[in-house]
Amino acid sequence: MKIGIIADTHTKVKKAKRAIDTLIADGAEFLLHAGDIVDVEVLHLLHESGLRYEAVYGNNDAHLAQFHNRFNLVQEPYYFKLADTKFKLMHLPFYMAPDADVVIFAHTHEFSLEFTGNTLFLNSGEVCARNKPLSEWAMLEIQENEFVVTRYTRANKSDEIKKEEFKFIRQNRE
Repeated sequence: MKIGIIADTHTKVKKAKRAIDTLIADGAEFLLHAGDIVDVEVLHLLHESGLRYEAVYGNNDAHLAQFHNRFNLVQEPYYFKLADTKFKLMHLPFYMAPDADVVIFAHTHEFSLEFTGNTLFLNSGEVCARNKPLSEWAMLEIQENEFVVTRYTRANKSDEIKKEEFKFIRQNRE
């Protein structure tokens, strides 16, 4: 299963749309937003994608509570299972315990990827390109015994989207 991951979109709706469209074109079957959605239009993009999705509140999303029941907004840490894999989705990196197969977080605006003790920790970076002139997002492909992560980057004012792939072997699966 392929899961598209975006975070820290803030007010950059066009950048969010580009990331979502790229993930869908590359076969995403599910979308996750790891918080700091900020603009309700990003929730509309997720909803209108036609894919199942979850979006967690970020520290800049309190005003979106009015849309809680209309969109798939959840509070952190949010645990769920998908493709026989236990996930923990959050915005703030405060719950970094390895109590899930995949821990997805954001807030730092920095791409981060670590595989420790059979737990994948993933921060897809910032879509908004606020802290650097680069928009970032990711795809997680869950295979029976492997995680494949694709990091997407797009420099501001460029049409080129670069991809970098990382693979991790899953051990001791029950």
